[in-house]
Amino acid sequence: MRILIVEDDPDLCRQLSEALGDAGYAIDMATDGEEGHFLGDTEPYDAVVLDLGLPIIDGISILQKWRADGKDFPVLILTARDQWSEKVSGFDAGADDYLTKPFHTEELLARLRALVRRAAGHTTDTIDIGGLMVDNRAGRAFVDGAPVKLTSHEFRLLSYMAMHVGKVISRTELVEHIYDQDFDRDSNTIEVFVGRLRRKIGVKRIETVRGLGYRLVDPVTEEAEK
Repeated sequence: MRILIVEDDPDLCRQLSEALGDAGYAIDMATDGEEGHFLGDTEPYDAVVLDLGLPIIDGISILQKWRADGKDFPVLILTARDQWSEKVSGFDAGADDYLTKPFHTEELLARLRALVRRAAGHTTDTIDIGGLMVDNRAGRAFVDGAPVKLTSHEFRLLSYMAMHVGKVISRTELVEHIYDQDFDRDSNTIEVFVGRLRRKIGVKRIETVRGLGYRLVDPVTEEAEK
């Protein structure tokens, strides 16, 4: 999952990036409203953490522009402003959640997980797909109750596919959602990660749809429907 942080306090921005990175997210950062608006307008994100008091363009204006342009990713407003009128303005502009500074990092992470899973149509952090369990809170996966050892990129790939189970996902989409902006993105590495995942979770769980991409499935259900 890929997150954009738009925050003008460099120390807080770095702290958030480290915390979210440790939680398994790919992170992009912007320290002013102009850069933040540009990234949100041109890159696909699973969620955005947006400060209101930004230089050049304020957070509310950015959010209004994104929503007017049809950008529907979840947005968590992060601000020192705690007046109820500011919260109403944020929600009216299209925010999905609101967190006032100072805050606990665990609360931020919990709110982000909730936003991401709701956007994907899930109600809990744990996704069970025919014996394959993906725990997005713990950053772990299990097959028939046995833990599966995954690298951070393998888990990101599996987590994204689990969030969109049954959907055909192109290699381009996977690249856009598991790597941050500065990473050397090579779509061919997706094939490598898919191959590794198949060996670890079961070959039949990831289906190749020729010319289109990959699909995570429950092999028992798929076999029964044929």
